[in-house]
Amino acid sequence: MPFIMLTALIDMISIGLIIPVLPGLVGSFTGSQADQALWYGVVTFTFGLANFYGSPFLGALSDSYGRRPVLLIGFCGLALNFFATGLATTLWMLIAVRLVGGAMQANISVANAYVADITPPEGRAKRFGMLGAMFGVGFILGPVMGGLLGAIDVHLPFYVAGSLALLNLLYGWFVLPESLPVEKRHPFEWKSANPIRSLRGLAQLKGAGRLIAVVGFTGLAQYMLYTTWVLYTTFKFGWGPLENGWSLAAVGVVSAIVQGLLLGRILKVMSPRRLAVLGLVSSTLAYAMWGAATQSWMMFAIIFVNVLGATVAAAIQSIISGAVDAQSQGKTMGAISGLNSLMSVVAPAIGAPLLAIVSHLPQGDWRIGAPFYFCAVLQGAALVLAISHFRRERQAPESVTNIMP
Repeated sequence: MPFIMLTALIDMISIGLIIPVLPGLVGSFTGSQADQALWYGVVTFTFGLANFYGSPFLGALSDSYGRRPVLLIGFCGLALNFFATGLATTLWMLIAVRLVGGAMQANISVANAYVADITPPEGRAKRFGMLGAMFGVGFILGPVMGGLLGAIDVHLPFYVAGSLALLNLLYGWFVLPESLPVEKRHPFEWKSANPIRSLRGLAQLKGAGRLIAVVGFTGLAQYMLYTTWVLYTTFKFGWGPLENGWSLAAVGVVSAIVQGLLLGRILKVMSPRRLAVLGLVSSTLAYAMWGAATQSWMMFAIIFVNVLGATVAAAIQSIISGAVDAQSQGKTMGAISGLNSLMSVVAPAIGAPLLAIVSHLPQGDWRIGAPFYFCAVLQGAALVLAISHFRRERQAPESVTNIMP
């Protein structure tokens, strides 16, 4: 377990390194803020689409040939992608290398499979939590390091990220053992590598009802936040890589504290349903306030105030998990994962054009917050759907009782 945890930590640091500076690199190839927003949307959309199709493909390969070789291929691909991104001299070259990078970045799903291989069922929840904590720590450290390095040179974080990926490759080659025995492997099947297949399972999730739409709306809002945050703060407040690095680290700190320390204690005093409703209220207000913020410090204040917003995903997933039978758990979680992956593809296609429309406005103008207002609408719709679902659940037993003799 320590081997795969260190692998996950280094991997997430290398990914987090480039987040504060990638929009600036795209901007170096464009002539206006509107073009920068649109082309950044193209770059992130390309990456997300390639990852959407590449993750199940590499996951299926790992079931056939083992986790270790697929992880090593992923580290090698990431290293080449980071170096090529830093060396890109044209916008089309940047899009091409991000396409390759998205297809190769399946390390998170393969790492989860690795943990499942080496852990008995009763201990997996705890170990998945440990792995998630490593991803959280990496996302805290990565953007800060990327911001500090990007303040020196916008290309420097990409070279450091590539070096970390190479370090992971060497570590995996010499230290990381294989987790999947030969007798447990099975032949590669193309149908198991089809990402659309998991989405079909959404229609078969009995008991989940409108909560599937809640997952979709909240996931789309979250990915739009990730897609537009750096450009939004740059356009509205004039932030650079350093300020964005610290702000993204603050998001990671809040998420890690809430999910790692507070979530269990909160669930002792309120039900997952009530927590989901309060979390959706909090996140709806937070998105609206981020869009309307007039001072830089307000962005940090809202991050730390929106504590309950960080609990929504866990609360909703636990409710859906409890609504389906034990034999459907794997299919259910796979379908939710597929839906979230699809939202990561859709998000830049919506967020980037919204930013481009308002990019000509002067710094501080409240209308620059258009993407965040749209996210607030998504969260508000999710809130209405969640409340209506919970009310129908309460009324259903009453209806059954009324018709009983």
